[in-house]
Amino acid sequence: MAPRRLLFLFLFVSVALGEAPFPSGQRLKPRIQRDRRNIRPNIILILTDDQDVELGSMQAMNKTRRIMEEGGTFFSNAFVTTPMCCPSRSSMLTGKYVHNHNTYTNNENCSSLSWQRQHEPRTFGVYLNNTGYRTAFFGKYLNEYNGSYVPAGWREWLGLVKNSRFYNYTLSHNGVREKHGAEYPQDYLTDLITAESIRYFRSSKRVYPHRPVLMVLSHAAPHGPEDSAPQYSNAFPNASQHITPSYNYAPNPDKHWIMRYTGPMKPIHMEFTNVLQRKRLQTLLSVDDSMEKLYNMLVETGELENTYIIYTSDHGYHIGQFGLVKGKSMPYEFDIRVPFYIRGPNVEQGSINPHMVLNIDLAPTILDIAGLDTPPDMDGKSILSLLDTDKPANRFQVSRKPKVWRDSFLVERGKLLHQQQAQGREASQEENFLPKHQRVKDLCQRAEYQTPCRQSGQKWQCVEDASGKLRLSKCKMEGGGAKSFQGGGTSPQRPISIKSQLYAPKWDACNCDFSDLPPASFRPSVTRSLKSKSFLSKKKFKTLKSFSRNRYSRSLSKLNGYHGNQSLVGGASQNEPEDEFSGMGGLPGAAAPSNAVKVTHRCSILSNASVKCDTGVYKSLQAWKDHKLHIDHEIETLQTKIKNLREVRGHLKKSRPLECDCNKYLYKAKLKKKLRFRGGGGGRGLHPFSRKGGAWNKKSWLQKEQKRRKKMRKLIKRIRNNDTCSMPGLTCFTHDNQHWHTPPYWTLGPFCACTSANNNTYWCLRTINETHNFLFCEFATGFLEYFDLSTDPYQLINAVSSLDRTVLNQLHVQLMELRGCKGHKQCNPRTRSVEMAGGRDHGGFGDYRLFERRKWPRVKKPSSSRTLGPIWDGWKG
Repeated sequence: MAPRRLLFLFLFVSVALGEAPFPSGQRLKPRIQRDRRNIRPNIILILTDDQDVELGSMQAMNKTRRIMEEGGTFFSNAFVTTPMCCPSRSSMLTGKYVHNHNTYTNNENCSSLSWQRQHEPRTFGVYLNNTGYRTAFFGKYLNEYNGSYVPAGWREWLGLVKNSRFYNYTLSHNGVREKHGAEYPQDYLTDLITAESIRYFRSSKRVYPHRPVLMVLSHAAPHGPEDSAPQYSNAFPNASQHITPSYNYAPNPDKHWIMRYTGPMKPIHMEFTNVLQRKRLQTLLSVDDSMEKLYNMLVETGELENTYIIYTSDHGYHIGQFGLVKGKSMPYEFDIRVPFYIRGPNVEQGSINPHMVLNIDLAPTILDIAGLDTPPDMDGKSILSLLDTDKPANRFQVSRKPKVWRDSFLVERGKLLHQQQAQGREASQEENFLPKHQRVKDLCQRAEYQTPCRQSGQKWQCVEDASGKLRLSKCKMEGGGAKSFQGGGTSPQRPISIKSQLYAPKWDACNCDFSDLPPASFRPSVTRSLKSKSFLSKKKFKTLKSFSRNRYSRSLSKLNGYHGNQSLVGGASQNEPEDEFSGMGGLPGAAAPSNAVKVTHRCSILSNASVKCDTGVYKSLQAWKDHKLHIDHEIETLQTKIKNLREVRGHLKKSRPLECDCNKYLYKAKLKKKLRFRGGGGGRGLHPFSRKGGAWNKKSWLQKEQKRRKKMRKLIKRIRNNDTCSMPGLTCFTHDNQHWHTPPYWTLGPFCACTSANNNTYWCLRTINETHNFLFCEFATGFLEYFDLSTDPYQLINAVSSLDRTVLNQLHVQLMELRGCKGHKQCNPRTRSVEMAGGRDHGGFGDYRLFERRKWPRVKKPSSSRTLGPIWDGWKG
């Protein structure tokens, strides 16, 4: 009976449910229509190339400003950590400083195999692709991207091969190379990537309506060659926003060497800056149209309220500032400040946010929008915490805690210097920011440098030259002072170092009686050499040092073959005549030891790499001069011979026969085998500062050889093209009437300008808080710059001389901390100091009033530049 009742109950319930249909209009809807709050937002990143914010480029983009300013938030203090294309873009992709992803320039490690293996698999595109985002990239990627592969993490790929161009370029479309011509609009890069991105977004939402989309639109504008769309070729005829107070402010003797080297611009350069500014703004008008098309597409698809849009640039630009015609890569505001806008869900509209935002914050922010945690190796931080719009519901609700955010960051260009030995690191942190003469002066105050070269283990001695300057002189003998030639004891009467002999205190009275010396007879060539060249010149001294660096390892046969050196090892020949240059004959018993290499008739090299001469050289000033003159003459003779041999070698290279020479293959095989075993012997006889214990690095040698050949090819190319636009150490460019292929054209003829340098390496500390606004820079050359932007917003005057040494040392310590930081916990100074100390009350920045958005006070002008001291209280260097 019981089973029948259960069956009857089951049938009754089934019939009741079947007869109860859903009311009209109440059917279950797809998830995207039912509840959009549970769907992850779309993300669109718009990136421009070389767009400034200091020279008024955003004033030309009215549509973008309307969309992003009125509908989102503008960050007024947005910066890049390295003002160069490839390093900055690599930082955006990885969220790391340059010293952590090792892309230092637009050539070195830019899209290299090392980048592809180590850092490309850890970009924000990879993380979002792994969590279900439909990822797509359109436009310029990295300067050296060759289009042979599709970077990891991108489902749709339309990457520009190599550097920015508007026409006549090649794209890699999902790994397939596509060449484009010069037809508008189908080939114009800005319009092309805009149309392709809109097509991809629409198709993704049609096929996968529940999948969020990540798109990157990387425009070439306003980067060169500055080709605008035809309809905008007449726009901005009187563009003058680039003429700032620093425009053509030159010369600048108080700034680093490039600023001192370049002077004011010529009239043709100034006219070029006006045309360049106009063409750059014209290219941005197409980007402005692109923003409007994307916005309208989001409105039409109903995705606007669920999409984050970020607009920024890879770095700034300068046009005529400080006399530099054009370019980037400088640590000043016009190159490191960039536009930065963001709009999306929960982003306050029409707001201006003064917090410090960096390009390394892009990757963590995109991950945070997608609901992912920031990896510990990323140096940046998500800015979503700065965009919260939640406010107290009533006046009785407890207000939010103040936001804690960074107030300093690192601006870097170039490699970190090789670390010295451990015992010198502490001293380098205190001294490497001082000028060289100041460092020498401080070193000379130490006790170990004040004693003469007679102490055991002493390597350096502080001496004073004829002009009164202090210099460091190296003690030649190992273990301190000069050892006696007979018994190994110290001999203060005979200092081995030439500088020690000239500048050291004289223990004995100088014997200047040369009446018993025969007159010295000079050859005419030696007399001319003595008149034309200064005594003990720096060039000769350097040549002499390099000649004797590995002198003991030279074969005796070669030494005996030199002119003026017919003596044998083991003692001088008894029949050897007295040298005509000598003012004092050698002693008969002053024979060289059996294990020494006799270089001249009066001096030998011992087995411990020290030099031993007969006593007459040290006792008589005239004998010392004569013998040194003889050595200089020998060096000049050998240099002339080397020069002739090089000319013959060059002739042989040019006249190499064309027929097949089977011997060359044997020669190459022998050379390869020789390179394979090069560096053997346990590193004996090598320079003490050589890497890996002095072992020969075959790979580094080959890289240096490739660089040398590349420089030679460039030099030959300039010579063939009759290119005279070059200056030592500077990067120069030429411009002529054929450079621009779209209007407005350049018609004033060719010119040359040198505006930058490949070896302009620096590290800077940029700080903005409630009390200070400054830039402090250390250049690899040892030069320092400091600008107080509260009183000098255009960085016209280098005020480093107004800071005392204590403040400089504190700035240097914090800069060194940032130069070696890794991860967001180390690379955000204010946040890190507060978090490590356990809160505001015990933090190193306890005197600060933590600031909030929209309530951030203006930067106060310090009463004196010496009031910087309290900034660094509690900083642990």
